[in-house]
Amino acid sequence: MQKLLSSKQKKYLKSKAHPLKAIIQIGKSGLTEESVLSIAHALEHHELLKIKFLAFKEEKDQYIEPIIQRTGAQFVSLIGHILTIYREHEEQEKRQYQLPA
Repeated sequence: MQKLLSSKQKKYLKSKAHPLKAIIQIGKSGLTEESVLSIAHALEHHELLKIKFLAFKEEKDQYIEPIIQRTGAQFVSLIGHILTIYREHEEQEKRQYQLPA
């Protein structure tokens, strides 16, 4: 079980996520096994990830917890229809972000 991100760490990650584009989109199929695998794979390469809800915009809140639980990620923010999540790389030397203490 990973510890929750502090508000200072979330603020840092939000600043790093600001210029990023959403590389995963949740469309009319909703949250499928393939989309969960895509999110997990993208987290391995990017650590910090934006997910755009193209469909299910009103129900997006119900998708956040399953995404986080099934990918081992942590919630950073939800702004409009864009969810930002973070999962630290397992290997220290491959980590792209140095979280503040």
